[in-house]
Amino acid sequence: MILGVALGESPPPMVAVSDGTPAWPVPRTAARTAERAFVAVDLSGAPLAPVAAVRIGGPCPEALRPAAGPGVATIVRGGHSVTGRPLAPLDTEAVRRFAGTCGLMDFAVTATGSPMLTDHELAVAAIIAAEVPGARITLSYEFGHPGLRERETEAIRNAALGPAAGRIADEVAGELPGVPVYFARSDSGVVSAHYFRRYPLACDLGATASLAHGRAALERLRSGGGDPGGGLGGGFGGVESGGGEGSDGVPDGVVAAYGAALGRPRAQVERIVQARGRAELDRALQDARDEALTRAVSAGAAPGAATITETTVNPLSYLPDGLYRVRVTADGRPWAG
Repeated sequence: MILGVALGESPPPMVAVSDGTPAWPVPRTAARTAERAFVAVDLSGAPLAPVAAVRIGGPCPEALRPAAGPGVATIVRGGHSVTGRPLAPLDTEAVRRFAGTCGLMDFAVTATGSPMLTDHELAVAAIIAAEVPGARITLSYEFGHPGLRERETEAIRNAALGPAAGRIADEVAGELPGVPVYFARSDSGVVSAHYFRRYPLACDLGATASLAHGRAALERLRSGGGDPGGGLGGGFGGVESGGGEGSDGVPDGVVAAYGAALGRPRAQVERIVQARGRAELDRALQDARDEALTRAVSAGAAPGAATITETTVNPLSYLPDGLYRVRVTADGRPWAG
């Protein structure tokens, strides 16, 4: 039995899925014997932890400083251009002072040029880890966007969601002891509980995405004829969001739980690469593919079962020739246990 769970209601709706067919309701005792569980949750209402934000780059106007909300932020010298050229030596002492005195455990680090060259973000992470044992550190290059502000905003939100994601993962594990748990992504697919704790931003709108996925899947079942089973009953099309139930009487939470249970572990890598010729570009693409496959396994795909599902390569306009924005997606069947 595969279990779908939609958090946000009490008690959370649970759907059992076998061969793609949903059954509902599910006794809680039976849920604990599930082969694996898939959780749909939106994090829009989750409490945000204060974040210590570190930007590595040059001076900027006050209005363009890092927006750390209730946390604290600093800008230190360092960073690279979009082509990987060093802009300034990294000010390691400034990083060390900030980490040692900010009084926080959740850090977001953003360097100019990090989608091309990650060295300064990784160096800052090492300094923070040495100064603040147990610190939770988000690095902006892992989100891949070329724009500094966009990456920084996402890194800060990811860091701010970390403690809440950890509590959610702990609560689910307590309710389903011994059951491998996956969390629905905001776009499509799912990630392991370990990945969810580290990159909660990937699941920011997991319930919203699962609701859409579940609607589409139920419509396909309805169009194929027959009842998808287990008391869902009636028709399945026309499920509306926001009202708690669709026109067919199936609660949105049930639909979202079903949509989550259909997901596959999925991960994405986005980088800026510089390649002078096809051979260099092919090597850069292979590196990105290897990283995407590794991330897919970290997201819960069975080792050896992850495959590349999409590769996008776009030349960057208005910049030196040979710069490309690369996006690679990988997914796979869930790990058995």
